[in-house]
Amino acid sequence: MHWDLPVLLAVIGVTALLVVTPVSGYRPWPYLKPNSSDLIFGGSKKFEGSSEFVHMRYHMGPVLTAHITIHPIWYGRWQKSQKKIIREFINSISAVDSKHPSVAGWWKTVQLYTDQTGANISRTVLLGEEKNDRFYSHGKSLTRLSIQSVIKSAVTARTKPLPINPKSGLYLLLTSDDVYVEDFCGQVCGFHYFTFPSIVGYTLPYAWVGNSAKLCPGVCAYPFAVPQYMPGLKPLKSPNGDVGVDGMISVIGHEVAELATNPLVNAWYAGQDPVAPVEIADLCEGIYGTGGGGSYTGQLLNDKDGATYNMNGIRRRYLVQWVWNHIVSYCTGPNALDQ
Repeated sequence: MHWDLPVLLAVIGVTALLVVTPVSGYRPWPYLKPNSSDLIFGGSKKFEGSSEFVHMRYHMGPVLTAHITIHPIWYGRWQKSQKKIIREFINSISAVDSKHPSVAGWWKTVQLYTDQTGANISRTVLLGEEKNDRFYSHGKSLTRLSIQSVIKSAVTARTKPLPINPKSGLYLLLTSDDVYVEDFCGQVCGFHYFTFPSIVGYTLPYAWVGNSAKLCPGVCAYPFAVPQYMPGLKPLKSPNGDVGVDGMISVIGHEVAELATNPLVNAWYAGQDPVAPVEIADLCEGIYGTGGGGSYTGQLLNDKDGATYNMNGIRRRYLVQWVWNHIVSYCTGPNALDQ
């Protein structure tokens, strides 16, 4: 979790122009620099059977129980093949007929979370209308505030604006491999928060995820690339032949799972400090299979071409981190050997 300054819902109007503090800073290779939240539980919290000190609690805020619609915003230059990989991942979340272990099976853990009425997170996740920003409307270096301005441009565009859907819409800003975002690579690979009415005009849950292929693949596309300071460690072969985009998939999964369970930063999280909550994917960073923890990803699968994955989509395969199951109090995924 990476926060710069506390932003409370009650004073959004006062602080919106001063600071943006996204609730989640995701790193597929979290061991480069421990999250501050690690200290809450005394050392690393990222091991498969962790349960003794983790108390995931519900704080009475809304969760996404209605059909979820994800609206991608493609910022910068994207190849058609790259868009197809990401679109199919989103469509695979609700593809219950996919081969086991599946992305839809992974989402079942997210569905276990409920709101105060007992209603579960929706099983239906749809790919909604999309917006292309191929001419870098806000430049090639974005701040956390300018990210919200990009979203504003997408929902207020003169031609084909994205629909406004505060209750069940998620706005997914994806930046191409030549775009730098504040704290990218050094601290985060992706984050989520909600837009400020003072900037966008609406309170909309959103996430940003960047393509790290040129900037820091060893940080944000692990294990398909490895850090330079570990020369003896060989990268794994990515399942869709695109290291940057295959690395993004797990980050996208991480952020979407947390947006569904904590869209306004007042629903499901662990830790005593609401300004630095530890969410359902934070607890399982770096864990992709049975036995995962520390620097070990866990037991994974390999296809006939030697590519590594842990779940099936509609037609493609993906490597996606596990998420925290609050019922059994440990990280779970569809490829667990005990299922």
